[in-house]
Amino acid sequence: MRDPSLRSTGARVAAALVALAASTGLVLSCAPTASGASGTLAQLAEAKGRYFGTELTGNMIHDSTITTLAATQFDMVTPGNEMKWDTTEPSNGSYNFGPGDGIVSFAQSHNIRVRGHNLVWHSQLPGWVSGLPQSQVRGVMENHITTEATHYRGKVYAWDVVNEPFNEDGSLRQDVFYNAMGTGYIADAIRTAHAADPNTRLYLNDYNIEGENAKSDGMYNLVKSLVAQGVPIGGVGLESHFILGQIPSTMQANMARFAALGVDVAVTELDDRIQLPAGSASLQQQGSDYAAVVNDCLAVPRCVGVSQWGVGDADSWIPGTFSGYGAATMYDNNYQPKPAYYSSADALGKGGGGTITVANPGAQSTAVGTAVSVQVTATDSTSGQTLSYSATGLPPGLAINAGTGLISGTPTTAGTYPVTITVQDGTGASGSASLTWTVTGGGPSGCHVTYTTNNQWAGGFVASMTITNTGTSAISGWQLTFTFPGDQHVTNAWNATVTQNGAAVTATNANYNGTIPAGGNTTLGFQGTWNSSDTAPTSFSVNGAACS
Repeated sequence: MRDPSLRSTGARVAAALVALAASTGLVLSCAPTASGASGTLAQLAEAKGRYFGTELTGNMIHDSTITTLAATQFDMVTPGNEMKWDTTEPSNGSYNFGPGDGIVSFAQSHNIRVRGHNLVWHSQLPGWVSGLPQSQVRGVMENHITTEATHYRGKVYAWDVVNEPFNEDGSLRQDVFYNAMGTGYIADAIRTAHAADPNTRLYLNDYNIEGENAKSDGMYNLVKSLVAQGVPIGGVGLESHFILGQIPSTMQANMARFAALGVDVAVTELDDRIQLPAGSASLQQQGSDYAAVVNDCLAVPRCVGVSQWGVGDADSWIPGTFSGYGAATMYDNNYQPKPAYYSSADALGKGGGGTITVANPGAQSTAVGTAVSVQVTATDSTSGQTLSYSATGLPPGLAINAGTGLISGTPTTAGTYPVTITVQDGTGASGSASLTWTVTGGGPSGCHVTYTTNNQWAGGFVASMTITNTGTSAISGWQLTFTFPGDQHVTNAWNATVTQNGAAVTATNANYNGTIPAGGNTTLGFQGTWNSSDTAPTSFSVNGAACS
């Protein structure tokens, strides 16, 4: 159902666009897209029951060029810094809500909703909090959450209650809150925020959890546990700070698996950085990246919206943080629309608004080497449409027929696989279903290794690896070996002891993860440097035996 609190647009906004464009000289595009749709991003998103938001800071709301775009193109605002702890409570018990109130006032005057960001974060935290005795941390955290959430009660659509709680390997950061309260601090923070403002959606927000990887697995398992405990978590925010051409292929499936837990998902801080100078080919690729993100959101009914981090390239945080990179938003340095704007609008403009319901075939369990035949069915509220079936996360050896929805084949690798099935019609409408597929059996020994580049920047990277035992007996003690194709060098690692001799790398189990049961897996990760090439390795061995 479309949220009744979404603002009504139409003639009022169209008239405002004409006046604003005349006064500023901006190109406030409402031109028809390739799909034939026209309107602002807000209008197009609202037509799909979504929002399209942006981030603003206190200095930005005094720039008429920026506020012109914010007031017309977007229908959700996230304060960049004005609601963070170091601003709102710089000293114990002394609160300053003025900067945040300024953002809220701007939003209310333009009938725009606000995402509160954030209540608890290990960064931008006043020193007095970090220096507290552990026995005082819970009370201080609860008081801060209660005071701020109460102040903004009824004024924010959602809160990022805990921001960026995870390490890259899927473990929780050992910050002041974790050290004082353990994993329970997150549930406590959410419950405290709910008590202060029970009508606001309560999120966990993090980066590098957009696709399926060790970090998003950690978030998924936490959310699953919170839901099981009855903790009132409302959603998961995928920050989505991307590098050009690196939108995860599993992003839609990842959104769908969170949604299957009964929570919303949102793209909360989207940008897509380009190595400068940004040529036309890079800008076109950026347009494809933005469209992919929007389409992934539209394909998952519980993806409620997309927010860009910043309005345009001139106010983006990227150049000041990632040397040599920039041009990360859909508006250039002069706040003129780039291909990313038009591709996003085009993606939002597609689709006929029909509803596709996918009949979930339920959890599946199959032995290695056993033929599979599972029929997926779906219904479409729009008559006369031809349905197209796709699936992500299927066990190796299985495939889905795009025309019939029949999943068939013979699984080759034991393991547990989260699968998302998506069905789309000719109008662009889609529906999805998620399930777990368990593959058991295999020979007495065997292994499968996946290598994922979680993040990459000029001269550096973060990667994770998963070792799956595809055999029928446990692996007791493991040593993983592989060779980098490029000039990468590992600088630190987790969940393994890693040594390197030239390009050859050896990773040995830690004292707590040496046993991998049949069908089970373990994950390790590392950070490293590179000069000319960060090409991922493709051949791996465990205990001297080659892995698939």
